[in-house]
Amino acid sequence: MRAKFLQLLDFTGGLYFFGVRVVREFFRGPKEFEEITRQIIEIGSRSAPLIAACGLAVGVVLSLHTRASMTRFGASSMIPALLTISMFRELGPLVCGLLVSGRVGAGIGSELAGMRISEQIDALESLGVDSFKYLVVTRVVACIIAMPVLTLIMDFSGAMGGLLAEVVATHVSASYFIYRAFSAMVWSDYIPTTLKTTVFGLLIGTLSTYLGYNASHGATGVGRASTRSVVLCSLVLILVDVILVKLMFFWFPQQG
Repeated sequence: MRAKFLQLLDFTGGLYFFGVRVVREFFRGPKEFEEITRQIIEIGSRSAPLIAACGLAVGVVLSLHTRASMTRFGASSMIPALLTISMFRELGPLVCGLLVSGRVGAGIGSELAGMRISEQIDALESLGVDSFKYLVVTRVVACIIAMPVLTLIMDFSGAMGGLLAEVVATHVSASYFIYRAFSAMVWSDYIPTTLKTTVFGLLIGTLSTYLGYNASHGATGVGRASTRSVVLCSLVLILVDVILVKLMFFWFPQQG
């Protein structure tokens, strides 16, 4: 037990100093704008189809389940507002974060671990390239930038899924659904929940790059880095989301 506790402290301390170094190196020039752009395309645009498809499915399922419950209480007219508020406030950001943790976290972890094991990182440093800034900082920044955009794709895809489900099930007009869905929402339903995903991006990028950049033990270490990236990113994301929700209720009491 004592050894496990010390191992946890070592991991936490290493991750903390790793994150501090990421922030410090980002504000220290020169910036790798070309690599950041390439990583945004890799993380963002290639994740967008998955996010959109998942958002559409979540919207359809949420609409079907909500209709079964709300019709029982004679409140079926509230379904559009309930669906969009649920998606934009919590479901969209959290589900998007978990999907990105699975796709991007595993990809970054395994990619950097493979480069570490095959000594490609050492080769970059021998050529005078700052491997930390080129490989780590760029991926973390790309995750921070891409997450809010992917979250908005998830949110609006969920609203579109709900619209399709309601049109098919009740033949309600699309304009009426859109009016009922968004008339009840205010800016505090959009901005804070979308901006909090930048924290999700920071966590996913930092955790996955830390595990990949410091990988060891050959091919086994590559698989371990990939698996641990997904598991730890998902767990930390859920825990941090609880904290952020409480903070948003404190800063934006009208959301409660």
